[in-house]
Amino acid sequence: MNPPKTDARRHHDPEVRGFASDNYAGAHPEVLAALALANGGHQVAYGEDAYTENLQHLVRSHFGPTAEAFPVFNGTGANVVALQAVTDRWGAVICAESAHINVDECGAPERVGGLKLLTVPAPDGKLTPELIDRQAYGWDDEHRAMPQVVSIAQATELGTVYTPDEIRALCEHAHAHGMKVHLDGSRLANAAATLDVPMRTLTNAAGVDILSLGGTKNGALFGEAVVVLNQDAVSHMKHLRKLSMQLASKMRFVSVQLEALLARDLWLRNARHSNEMAQRLAEGVRAVHGVEILHPVQSNAVFARLPHDVSERLQKRFRFYFWDEAAGDVRWMCAFDTTEEDVDAFVAALKEEMAQ
Repeated sequence: MNPPKTDARRHHDPEVRGFASDNYAGAHPEVLAALALANGGHQVAYGEDAYTENLQHLVRSHFGPTAEAFPVFNGTGANVVALQAVTDRWGAVICAESAHINVDECGAPERVGGLKLLTVPAPDGKLTPELIDRQAYGWDDEHRAMPQVVSIAQATELGTVYTPDEIRALCEHAHAHGMKVHLDGSRLANAAATLDVPMRTLTNAAGVDILSLGGTKNGALFGEAVVVLNQDAVSHMKHLRKLSMQLASKMRFVSVQLEALLARDLWLRNARHSNEMAQRLAEGVRAVHGVEILHPVQSNAVFARLPHDVSERLQKRFRFYFWDEAAGDVRWMCAFDTTEEDVDAFVAALKEEMAQ
């Protein structure tokens, strides 16, 4: 059969690369191939399809025999659904000030999820038991939202990574206070690749109750999943997903992408590569006088400080974002398709702009 004709045209230059976000990258070819494989014919809608069923087996192989995946459209949706599942209407979530749920989700956890975020400063993006205790109080005070959940991100918004022991200590501390633990794992693959451990070591094996598992930032076209690790910690997940507008009718096309990432080692290959490119970028940047790297480079992010005018000129050549424009702080992200040539060209451009 001849391929179908289409009037669609390419509207972008596929050779253009940037360092603004791993969301800028397209979908991995293996993911696109999986989508094509899942197409054609009829499959039952709303998750009763063969691909979503198989995804459950894969998720259990990575996260233990009681794990259950609920595919959703995006990361904010995953976080909102997950946090609703482990809080009461009067519940609150302790998180770092820099957490994605606090600064990058337009208030969705609070406005859509109906919960309160209790933030604490975390200079490296990571919570500790001592930092948690700044907000872990007042459970019997009806005038204060009740702390019920600790939410951490792995990797953090600053690109740093929790060790398994650090996560285990957080979970033990939270559980001792009767709180549950949510892990925002939009870049969990990058953290596992850095530490060279299975994803279960950073999640269910360490005591995490519920996980937002990322796909988009690691090669998927779209789609994440809420993974329930502790079945006793949640209830009515299916209803919450629908209520939060995260139930895909043609769910097979979300599930098959996660299947493509998890079935073999694509999740790990992609994460290792983007991490390696970030290391290459950091090494190149360290050799440029006048540029300061702000945080340990432990995933696929490089945070740096340089003159504001240099950043503005450099942005005309490579897209990236200011992190703190007043301070001159920027963030450079690498993706699964970032090449050594991309990194070297960026470092060369940085040197040229710094020399002006």
